[in-house]
Amino acid sequence: MKALVLAGGMGIRLRPLSHTTAKQLIPVGGEPVVRYSLDVIREAGITEVGIVVGERGDQFRRILGDGRDMGLRITYIEQERPDGLAHCVLIAREFLGSDDFLMCLGDNVVLEGVGQLVSEFRSNRADAMLLLGKVDDPSEYGVAVVDDAGRIQRLVEKPETYVGDLAVVGAYVFSSAIHRAVRAIRPSARGELEITEAIQWLVDTGRRVVGHECPGYWKDAGRLADLLACNRVLLERLTTDITGQVDEASTIRGPVVVAENATVSGSELVGPVLVAAGAVVRDSKLGPHTAVGPGCRITEAEIADSILLEDATVHGVSGLSGSVVGRAASVRGGGAGAEVFLGDDSSVVIAS
Repeated sequence: MKALVLAGGMGIRLRPLSHTTAKQLIPVGGEPVVRYSLDVIREAGITEVGIVVGERGDQFRRILGDGRDMGLRITYIEQERPDGLAHCVLIAREFLGSDDFLMCLGDNVVLEGVGQLVSEFRSNRADAMLLLGKVDDPSEYGVAVVDDAGRIQRLVEKPETYVGDLAVVGAYVFSSAIHRAVRAIRPSARGELEITEAIQWLVDTGRRVVGHECPGYWKDAGRLADLLACNRVLLERLTTDITGQVDEASTIRGPVVVAENATVSGSELVGPVLVAAGAVVRDSKLGPHTAVGPGCRITEAEIADSILLEDATVHGVSGLSGSVVGRAASVRGGGAGAEVFLGDDSSVVIAS
């Protein structure tokens, strides 16, 4: 079995960060979002991975390389424009051949259930098997209507009336039958080849399409609030690991990671907190639920429930929370209680 990771979307909902960084490479819990898909793929016993990339394919190549350090073999598949998830399957045909494959959305974080999905597919053959998760508000998702035997009868995108509460999570396993399906459908009203329509074609032509309920955490990390929610959940999994320098004037409570070559002085860290390699934290309070990227500089600041990307600077700001600060961006001033969503290489001064 192979895997196909879809990472060609534009990330409009995550601008301004996605103006300069592919949305699947924005870090949560200290790692690019797409790494969590690659981790569960490897844990499912799959090593050959195709990643569909768009105009920022060079960023994926630079950060992920050939996948060797993750125990994977990565092939990059270029998509000229985001023409839909089914279009990704269409252009990946040469890579996929006639093999079964696991397909994951590169901007979704799914922590458990993918391995079980793959195992069930292998032992209980179907033409498609979808990972499903119960949601409180089905109108925000693509929803699967499932019979008592677990077979999917139809898929409804963002239903206006209640048809069920099982949303399609963003992990699918397909047999080679899907290739005929993606060739059979036509572009939707928004001009894209929709994977839901291809799956519905399988259902309508008598193919066996089955749902598998996700037993653990999952989230579409496509918006600011979702990024921060994922960050909180992932940081909760930390265990304390101090390999950097923490002076005697600093205090640490709860699970805290201070990576090699990071320096913490005169500060209070309330876990879960991650301080990445090369970061400097001085006379500040961090946490809970704060991830500080490599090379960041934080001085005389209070930060909670936030993500700071590589080389970001925060100085003299108290009460910064619910925020994402882009790479080499700067937040300064004497104000308190701020929330910011700052793109790369930008700056803001918060007045006192």
